[in-house]
Amino acid sequence: MSTGQMHPGRHPIDEDLVRRLIEGQFPQWAGQTVERFPSGGTVNAMYRLGDDRVVRLPLVQGGAGDVLAEREWLPRLGARLPTAVPEVLGAGEPAEGYPWPWSVYRWMAGETPEAGALSEPVLLAGDLAGFVAAMRSITLPGAPRAHRGGPLASLDASTRAAIEELRGIPQEGVDCDAVAAVWEDALQAPAWDGPPVWLHADLMPGNLLVDGGRLTSVIDFGCMGVGDPACDLFPAWNLLPAGARGVFREALGVDDATWSRGRGRTLSQALIALPYYRKTNPAMADNARHVIRAVLGERQARRQR
Repeated sequence: MSTGQMHPGRHPIDEDLVRRLIEGQFPQWAGQTVERFPSGGTVNAMYRLGDDRVVRLPLVQGGAGDVLAEREWLPRLGARLPTAVPEVLGAGEPAEGYPWPWSVYRWMAGETPEAGALSEPVLLAGDLAGFVAAMRSITLPGAPRAHRGGPLASLDASTRAAIEELRGIPQEGVDCDAVAAVWEDALQAPAWDGPPVWLHADLMPGNLLVDGGRLTSVIDFGCMGVGDPACDLFPAWNLLPAGARGVFREALGVDDATWSRGRGRTLSQALIALPYYRKTNPAMADNARHVIRAVLGERQARRQR
C-alpha cells in the first residue's frame, strides 16, 4: 500500500466522492458499501463496491487515457486470452469535481503473488508463458503502441540517471557498476526487427492474481498495445525464481537477444522506480530491490559457468 504523495497533480479521492459518483451515474448500485481497497498501484485508486464490483479511478491525468483504452480493447482481448481479464460494467464520466473518466469493473477474486513466496513457481511460470504467448498471437487491427513497446535505447538517459542517483543513496546497497554493466549488455543486443506484437506491457506482480499458486487473472491493461516482445518478459525477474525463470523462457522460446532486452527493460524499470518510490510506495520499492537482486544473481551465475 502506498504512503505519502507519489505523483504531482494527484487528485484527492475518498469514499464519499465515490459514493456520490455512483449515486449520480449508476443509481442501480447506490446504497452498496464503498470501501477503499489497499493497493500498491501508482496511477489508479480502487474501491470495492458491494461484494462483486470494484470502482477504478485515475489518481492523475495520465491515467485517464488508460481507462478509455481498457473500455475499447478489453472486450475484444478477453475472448482471445486463456486467463480472465477485467470486465467493464460501467463507464463513469467526470462529475462531482472529479475531472476524468472512471470505470466500474466486475470484482476478480484472487491474491497478488509475492516474489520469494510462490507456492507453485514452475506451474505459475507456465501459466504466465501461456498468457504472454496468447497476447502475442492476437492480430486485432488498429492496435495502439504499447507504453513500453519502443526501442530499448529510448530508456538509456533515464536509466543512467537513475544509476547515478542510486550511487548517492549508499544505504540501498546497489552495486551500480554491476547494474551499469548489465544495462550496457542489453543495449548491445540486436533490436527487434520483426512485426510488433500485442503486449500487456505492465506484468508487475500487482497486476496478477493467483489462486492455489496458479494464475487466474491479469489486470490493469492501461499500458497495452503492440511493440517489442521483450516488454512482456518482466515476470522472469520481478516474480519468478531462477528455476521457474528458465521454464518461462523455454515455454516462450525466447532467443538470446530478446532475453537480454527483456532483462534490460525490467532492470531499467526497477532502477528508475527505486529512488522514486523508496519513501512513498513500499511495495514498488521492494519489488525494484527484488529485480535488481535477481538480475545481478543471474549475471553472477552466467559468469560462473
